[in-house]
Amino acid sequence: MKEAAPAGIATTRRHFFSTAGVSIGSLGLASILGRESPATAATTGTGKDGLGLHHSRRAKAVIFLSQAGAPSQLDLFDYKPKLAQFHGTPVPEELIEGERFAFLSGRPSLLGPQFAFNRHGATGTNVSELLPHTSKIVDETAFIYSLTTDQFNHTPAQLKMFTGHERPGRPSMGAWLTYGIGSENENLPGFVALASGRGARCGSACMGPGFLPTVYQGVQFRSGGEPVLFLSNPPGVDPGVRRDSLDAIRDLNAMRHDTVGDAEIETRIASYELAFRMQTSVPELMDISNEPAHIQEMYGAAPGERSFANNCLLARRLVESGVRYVQLTHGEWDHHGGPRVNLPLHLPERCREVDRATAALVTDLKQRGMLDETLVIWGGEFGRTPMLQGEPDDPNVGRDHHRTFTMWLAGGGIKAGARLGATDELGYRAAQDPVTVHDLQATIMHLLGVDHTKLTFKFQGRDYRLTDVHGELLAPLVG
Repeated sequence: MKEAAPAGIATTRRHFFSTAGVSIGSLGLASILGRESPATAATTGTGKDGLGLHHSRRAKAVIFLSQAGAPSQLDLFDYKPKLAQFHGTPVPEELIEGERFAFLSGRPSLLGPQFAFNRHGATGTNVSELLPHTSKIVDETAFIYSLTTDQFNHTPAQLKMFTGHERPGRPSMGAWLTYGIGSENENLPGFVALASGRGARCGSACMGPGFLPTVYQGVQFRSGGEPVLFLSNPPGVDPGVRRDSLDAIRDLNAMRHDTVGDAEIETRIASYELAFRMQTSVPELMDISNEPAHIQEMYGAAPGERSFANNCLLARRLVESGVRYVQLTHGEWDHHGGPRVNLPLHLPERCREVDRATAALVTDLKQRGMLDETLVIWGGEFGRTPMLQGEPDDPNVGRDHHRTFTMWLAGGGIKAGARLGATDELGYRAAQDPVTVHDLQATIMHLLGVDHTKLTFKFQGRDYRLTDVHGELLAPLVG
């Protein structure tokens, strides 16, 4: 498995820098090469979808609901009565001695929860009043209260979450999975990215292939306008002319490949061919007006708009059609304080945008019998401090970046109702069962039938993997 790179691949500066953008010529169309890659064929002996790469899978698809900017776990999920009790008092010096923050300095005051919490479900899970719909699905979810990261700035933290490393140039998790187990639909890419609000700070690097062949990078779909930019034929070019042109280009590319043996030429051929088939399959798939009215209403979706609700409904349609990994990003969670980014006003706005559709997605998947095989993940790239950013009597308060945070998962082999880890009484550090980002990644891959220590790619003389040399399976979360 360690030598699973397609034969003849040559990594060059051109190849590396080409991963920074997305075009029809280098789309992450993994459903062709992913299904036929040596990694898949050698391990499973199948040319279709390669499921069960190293062991039997629990999930066959992932929907990662990435809340870019880092929601405040202390105001949404991690309720701390002691923090409320000591609101406005200076943080204990011993708690922050030697610590570094993105913006805080000196000895700031504590900021108690800004919204009411209530217990919900048979599990009695504390959820903020800002998430009334999410509170109804807590018995389906598993919460991790003790996630930690060593990055507290947005770009490196997002890179760490999605590529396993804080610097650009590594393959994203969706790229690793499509490289390993491919796609189930030959007319769609294995890895699709959707965005609403402000996107992730890391941009295309969080959906890129890194040093993997560029065929494995994510394809950006849009919920409004043309589903994939530049996919349709230009004026005056009909499908017949397009087909003839592609045949000629394919033959030229094949001749060049026979001469130089560059795997990127195979990527180009596969990209053109799948783009041609996507011209008919994608527009219909992305048209949510085909959904029954009560389903649109459940999500709060409105056809033609660019919204988190529309993207959640599209994510369900994508995995239903065989897409392996959907990375759905919703931004503007960076609530430091001040008139434009204060927590009391803007956190409720973000919650209203995502709460209803998030719960609808989990509910819809369950009603369709898809939740058991679809892993849903909700969370940001890091957390928020229990100390306030600003003055205690200022209504425009906020919280700084923090290394400890909360995420939840549902479906796809996750044990419903499981709870893992805890922070200290002020919500500052992981006090019980600390979980790293690499542990989370290892568990996601395990649920899809992939051993994170075995899915590797040789680059510049050594074997790389998503979790680098780290990562442990979170056994308490696996049902």
